[in-house]
Amino acid sequence: MINFGSRMVGNGQPIFITFEAGPTHDGMASAKELITLAAESGGDAIKFQILDPDRLISDKKQLFTYEILVDKDSGRMEKVSEPLYDIMCRRALSKSEWKEVKEHADNSGISFFATVGFPEEVDMMEEFNCDSIKIASADITHFPLIRKAARTGMCLQIDTGNSTMGEIEAAVEIIRREGNENIIIHHCPTDYPATITGINLNIISTLKHMFDYPIAFSDHSPGHDMDIAAVALGANLVEKTITKDRMTPSVEHVMSLEPKDMHNFVNLMRELPVALGVKRRYMSQKDLDKSMSMRRSIFLGLDLKAGDIISESHLEYRRPGFGMAPSIVDRVIGKALVNSVDKGSMLSWSDLNSNI
Repeated sequence: MINFGSRMVGNGQPIFITFEAGPTHDGMASAKELITLAAESGGDAIKFQILDPDRLISDKKQLFTYEILVDKDSGRMEKVSEPLYDIMCRRALSKSEWKEVKEHADNSGISFFATVGFPEEVDMMEEFNCDSIKIASADITHFPLIRKAARTGMCLQIDTGNSTMGEIEAAVEIIRREGNENIIIHHCPTDYPATITGINLNIISTLKHMFDYPIAFSDHSPGHDMDIAAVALGANLVEKTITKDRMTPSVEHVMSLEPKDMHNFVNLMRELPVALGVKRRYMSQKDLDKSMSMRRSIFLGLDLKAGDIISESHLEYRRPGFGMAPSIVDRVIGKALVNSVDKGSMLSWSDLNSNI
């Protein structure tokens, strides 16, 4: 288990729910709206992406193609393209704006953190007293950035999309060398939206076997089916993108949760570990009582008197199962009755002569 602010994340803890708003906000006002929705739905954290388009994008005309939802009833989607620079500019905020967004999250009672790409952004997260920092899949080999983030002592989350196991191990070791053991490793499919063939949920089990740190699932698929499967496979944290409207014509809205679905998603994630139970058979007294009421006992199918020897033809098997079980019928056949027993009566050991 690791520390995430005042919370613990890991095996035996409630599923930690992060709502991702980085790709679906278009400025400070909508960022605040999404924070409010996430908090009201019961999410544990809200995640954003700190972006500096001018430093990240060298070719401002480079096109990025993605899908948008054009008909909710049919699920019909269309592909659109626009400059990646323009997409990032819609999400970029100044440091003072990010501070205001962080304060809104604090006031809403939800943890704020972000994916960072430059050292100055790590400093900003530390200055804002955030609970966590996230490293994008593309930066898993950016050891200088990872090392600086690790030195903050904050919970460090690493995405692992398109990463080899060796690269993941190396990144984790860099963090550990800085004395930081608050690590969360994300399984992060890289298609947007994720394709069924590319989700590869079984890697969650592999990561849990390889690392003694919480394993998370960053979901990029519509709905919540993949999140259910991820938790069943052992994911300790789920990260799900949210939007005010899936038909918003921009990146990642198509696969996001809308406000009407967010509260149900949280409840489902909270209930799943309870439903999964434990890896051994456990029956409560209620279960045992119900089981006995549905099972059968040995009854007499006709009137018998004291001294009669019981044969199989004398017996019937009826509910409930609070008497002698049919499984011990071989121990009953051949016994003599010590008293008369009426037809339809449940047989008991006190009716039988134990010496015969």
